Amino acid sequence: MALVKSLILFPLLVLVLLVLEWIPPTLGKESAAKKFQRQHMDSTGSFSPSPTYCNEMMRRRNMTKGHCKPVNTFVHESLEDVQAVCTQENVTCKNGQTNCFQSRSNMHITDCRLTGGSKYPNCSYKTSQKERRIIVACEGNPSVPVHFDASVEGSA
Repeated sequence: MALVKSLILFPLLVLVLLVLEWIPPTLGKESAAKKFQRQHMDSTGSFSPSPTYCNEMMRRRNMTKGHCKPVNTFVHESLEDVQAVCTQENVTCKNGQTNCFQSRSNMHITDCRLTGGSKYPNCSYKTSQKERRIIVACEGNPSVPVHFDASVEGSA
């Protein structure tokens, strides 16, 4: 009886292993575009974050797991408006690459900076609201933001 079960289960096990071999390794892995959205997009609600906004958002968006991310910027505009930056003014990125683009107009953002003396696991952030032009690195076809490079002063 055990031999019969083994003869039935073995081909099934081989089939499962073959199927797993065909599944791409990126399945379940966050794409660069999705990571950008998780780490930098917050178009819900109004542009009036509380003083604890950064503490809450950094934790909620998994940027305080294993370490405290020192700096992060959230953009309070529609995803469509932020994606449109990829067709605007081409500028050089901080790292010297040429796939960065600057928004033509100011956008509502919140800068989050780790406060001095704050250490993992008790990450504490200073929340600063601003209206600035954003610079994002874009990739793909269609081109979408994959990295927040900077924000700069600009006229409205």
